[in-house]
Amino acid sequence: MNRRALLTGLLAGTTLLVTACSENDELASQAGSDQGYVSGSGVVSQVPPEKRGEPLELEFETLDGSTMSLGELRPTPVVINLWYAACPPCRKEAPALKTLAEEFGESVQFIGVNVRDQAAAAGAFISNYQIPYPNMLDVNGDMVALLSGVLPPQATPSTVILDAQGRAAARVVGEVDESTLRGLIEDVQA
Repeated sequence: MNRRALLTGLLAGTTLLVTACSENDELASQAGSDQGYVSGSGVVSQVPPEKRGEPLELEFETLDGSTMSLGELRPTPVVINLWYAACPPCRKEAPALKTLAEEFGESVQFIGVNVRDQAAAAGAFISNYQIPYPNMLDVNGDMVALLSGVLPPQATPSTVILDAQGRAAARVVGEVDESTLRGLIEDVQA
């Protein structure tokens, strides 16, 4: 094979590889961006019951000073939403989370996890959107670390639904809409 044919083949292969990488999903391209949040509609994943793994365990303090643990919430399904105040998709999804938390009442426990703000900024967001469920400041990254097997790092907003046994049953990476989240919760309850 002559040098020209070899170089042409190499160039074509490199072009194909670069093209394939650039066609990766939208979330992958955002993961390395500096915008600080995942924009666009959320990518939904569900985990069949036989593949859900072990229950997630974490004790944490909420913004109001109460102590909670994921273990004590069982057998109630839990919706965990990662957010921060300056995140545009977090603000956009907040009304849907509020509506569903009120709609499902005590049959599902919602927990907000602020991944970036100080208490004042988080409290202002919660007050502004009238969020009715407990929220924590994940200052040490404990919840993010716990969910690292379920969510890509830095994926905010993200929502994880735990089943009645405390196992990750579904996730939405990016903004979640009301009908999608309602359907995922209902699937977990069934």
